[in-house]
Amino acid sequence: MKLSLFGEKYSGRSGIVDLMEDMGRALLLNPDMIALGGGNPARIPALEAVFQTRLQSLSRDPGQVHALLGKYQPPQGDEALLKQLADLLGSEYGWPVTARNIALTNGGQTAFFILANMLAGRHADGVQRQIQLPLTPEYIGYTDIGLEPDFFSASRPALEILDEHVFKYRVDFEALKITSRTAALCVSRPTNPTGNVLTDDEMAHLDQLARTHAVPLIIDGAYGTPFPNIIFTPVNPLWNENIILLLSLSKLGLPGARSGFIVASEELIQAYASANTILNLACGNLGPALARYLFADGDILRLSRELIMPYYRDRALQAMDWFVTELAGLPFYIHKPEGAIFLWLWFKDLPISSQQLYERLKQQGVLVIPGHNCFPGLMQDWSHTRQCLRISYAQDAQLLRKGIRLIAWEVRRVYQQG
Repeated sequence: MKLSLFGEKYSGRSGIVDLMEDMGRALLLNPDMIALGGGNPARIPALEAVFQTRLQSLSRDPGQVHALLGKYQPPQGDEALLKQLADLLGSEYGWPVTARNIALTNGGQTAFFILANMLAGRHADGVQRQIQLPLTPEYIGYTDIGLEPDFFSASRPALEILDEHVFKYRVDFEALKITSRTAALCVSRPTNPTGNVLTDDEMAHLDQLARTHAVPLIIDGAYGTPFPNIIFTPVNPLWNENIILLLSLSKLGLPGARSGFIVASEELIQAYASANTILNLACGNLGPALARYLFADGDILRLSRELIMPYYRDRALQAMDWFVTELAGLPFYIHKPEGAIFLWLWFKDLPISSQQLYERLKQQGVLVIPGHNCFPGLMQDWSHTRQCLRISYAQDAQLLRKGIRLIAWEVRRVYQQG
């Protein structure tokens, strides 16, 4: 079988495919494996009860069942839902958006694939342009998303030690170079994998740079405001017509619905809607059916602020305390948890690579994400990239506690063996 360049690229090996397959095999072979590597949101009973009530209501109404299962969405998505979101963003933040500034997506991964390849890659003038990541580490799912090689460019972050075991990455604006090859700037806020939240000053500076160089600023808000609002530090959301904001229902607790939104200029939204129609025909109906219910009275904001954010904030602090206790005496740091659903651990001068530590932890019955996969576009060699792990704290508390003990035991053994 002869494959195209596209076929070779996307049927071949990649970090995220290898990890997903590895996790699947590991869990199949050992159902008791403690899975602290994935991005599944936590199960919050009060939130699941809301979704169940809505699904039961939908199932009792033949008209709504038909709308859910028997109709296509229009290219941009259900106009009534888009208007609901526009009204919410206008009333909550004062943003001048209408339904024409929003498109429905089949989840953030698909949306980012379309957007990134619409902006970066080879252009009509022959120049191959890149998505610039002002801060790394970044989301592992970005790494292989470009149709062209050399798709991302990234800068090393400034690294600030905050106390004995806590640090924070910051954008190094002196190292950030925007050139004629830059197609767009892109950040996630909060950042997956580290839980970093870029400050308002950092965001304002990036926005200014993007507008000065006439390139869009993409903000991946999968964990951010206004929903699911998994942010533990006060921030001001940012949007203007040069910003492309991605929102998602996944971390709200609906990853299976594969639904999200793009908020951008009318021109960009029209271009995206056309591309999405060609690639996907239409978006699914389940996410919008649930979202209309949640948006109707602003309940999505209440649930995000009163249920989701406090749950993850408390769990993050608890997980931090457990790690500090179990890793006592070792040279470790944890990125300040400011949002998202992960802790990012840095083991200074780790005697083995994060990939080797990942393999050893798997043998102990714990799955994590080795950090070297989370530096897309960073061409410089940096030993720090091989000293980090991403840990999800969305698991059941007892399993999480057990997993942290096993991680600490194995890491301590690694340092003792040198």
